[in-house]
Amino acid sequence: MHRVRLLRPLFLALLAASLVGGCSSIPKEQRDPRDPWQPYNRAMFKFNTDFDNAFFKPVAQGYQAIIPEPVNHGITNFFNNIADVTSAVNNALQFKLSRAGSDVGRVVVNTTVGLVGFIDVATNVGIPSYKEDFGQTLGYWGIGDGPYFVMPILGPSSVRDTVGFAGDVVIDPFFSLEADEIYWGFVVVRAIDVRAGLLAAGDLMDEAALDRYVFVRDAYLQRRRNLVHDGNPPEDQDYDLFWDEDLIDE
Repeated sequence: MHRVRLLRPLFLALLAASLVGGCSSIPKEQRDPRDPWQPYNRAMFKFNTDFDNAFFKPVAQGYQAIIPEPVNHGITNFFNNIADVTSAVNNALQFKLSRAGSDVGRVVVNTTVGLVGFIDVATNVGIPSYKEDFGQTLGYWGIGDGPYFVMPILGPSSVRDTVGFAGDVVIDPFFSLEADEIYWGFVVVRAIDVRAGLLAAGDLMDEAALDRYVFVRDAYLQRRRNLVHDGNPPEDQDYDLFWDEDLIDE
């Protein structure tokens, strides 16, 4: 419970920042109904980019240079195995029982035969990976995306997925660890491992995108829409903001 109390001020701060950003105005012709808080989001996107270039990216590059590829791959497999636990819970909450069973099977196989997940035996024997999260679970039960929202440090999200992130933190197996040093150690290593895996993609995006902010936003929202609908999004492209879109113009 102590971690819940520590995280609560963070989410209150995120909400307050979003409200401040929402008060800023941009030309009507540049508005996107999915992104009514664009002034705040662009400012936070710039902060995140500067922070990444100054700290996170160099650390990830050093990590990738120092850690041998087989070890790096094993660490990624280990954290993917933990993610399968969260996925199993979310699939169960969506009543996708066959997928939940597949996730449980992956955890059992990789934790035992795969040496605590460092070897992805489950994929090699044909057990599929789904990686469902709580944001997808909320979407499955009809909760709209809400406005696009860039989280400090963590990056692109939406109102629904920000709430979903908090839910995933609570059901993460590491969250129950009593030793804070071990818990935050796992968090840091996982974040660096994920960032290292995105180095090549980031370089490609820098070359391809005229407006990096718009590129990231549109790619994120399209990917989340596909994930929530299991790859078959409805033809209706209306974006659920939780409220009447006309309020954005006021």
